[in-house]
Amino acid sequence: MMKLSLTLFLLIALLLAACDSGSALSVYLEANRAQLSQPAGVDAQPVPFVVPPGAPAKAIAQDLQAAGLINDALLFEAYVRAGGLASQLEAGEYTLNAAMTIPEIAAALQHAVAPSVTVAVRPGWRLEQTADYLNQSGAADGDEYRRAALAADLGGLAAEKRQGYSFLQFLPAGQSLEGYLYPDSYQLPRDTATAADLLQRQLDEFEQRVMPVYWEAIAQGATTLDLHSVLTVASIVEREAVLDEERPLIAGVYLNRLAAGMRLEADPTVQYAMGFQPASGQWWKTPVYLEEYSQVISPYNTYLNAGLPPGPIAAPRLASIQAVLNPAQHDYLYFVAEPGGTGRHVFARTFDEHLENVRRYRGE
Repeated sequence: MMKLSLTLFLLIALLLAACDSGSALSVYLEANRAQLSQPAGVDAQPVPFVVPPGAPAKAIAQDLQAAGLINDALLFEAYVRAGGLASQLEAGEYTLNAAMTIPEIAAALQHAVAPSVTVAVRPGWRLEQTADYLNQSGAADGDEYRRAALAADLGGLAAEKRQGYSFLQFLPAGQSLEGYLYPDSYQLPRDTATAADLLQRQLDEFEQRVMPVYWEAIAQGATTLDLHSVLTVASIVEREAVLDEERPLIAGVYLNRLAAGMRLEADPTVQYAMGFQPASGQWWKTPVYLEEYSQVISPYNTYLNAGLPPGPIAAPRLASIQAVLNPAQHDYLYFVAEPGGTGRHVFARTFDEHLENVRRYRGE
């Protein structure tokens, strides 16, 4: 009896190889229905899979088997045809795995994920760096991004979106969006992404992540600074701090200097004012020499100008913003980086202490 059944199945397989009739596929499906719940393997490692436009169910099934995602292409084809799913399989990109059953794979292939590209905007970048990155990666038009961000032009966004941004009330007239474009990784449509797409995603993220923290700090009386001032200090902290635990300490130093009527004398503000450096191909000149501090004429040069610069100099992460809203309480007014690339700083209360630290750690 077993021998006869095996022969029958072989005959059915031969018949199906020569004919794609619905009745033959139904017979094969019923004979092998128990296999539908058996995945091709146990490895749940993600496997990228692409369904080309116009691909028939038979070709999709064969590609699935070739990728090791199913063991029986004929059974997959029989399942989707018998269930009326063949026409619902969508062209597009998917992430599947060999631990999925045929019904699970068939269900997944009905919901294509639009092809996307990851755009990673790093904390501490100035908006021109993001624009250069977009041009270099081809993800979107970096020149248009730069223009819209510098002009704070939100015309490419829907009106209801612009009205939903509570932070815009703090943006001074004539200021760019520097500091308001949240640094993070974003998924954008591949080949069709625009500068407005990224700007909207960054502003949405800023509204969702930063504003609740700011409003809570205001409600608790944690700061008397307006949002624009908070972002300006936070952007300096972002460029200075390496270690998260030092962000509140460094924020405290700058806030102490402001409270004492001292100039901030923050190196990153001079670097920002100096702009792009053709010789090195960098936006942040390193190092900046002491004699250069007095030669850079700009409202952003905090060695020459008292108070805060006109606005943020880079994109601060949430941790830097929180550090300004909740700074460490101390009486330090100076700090200098330790040698050796540790990322740590040595703090001082007086100028004499600071000079001693500079001599000790920089040999100056």
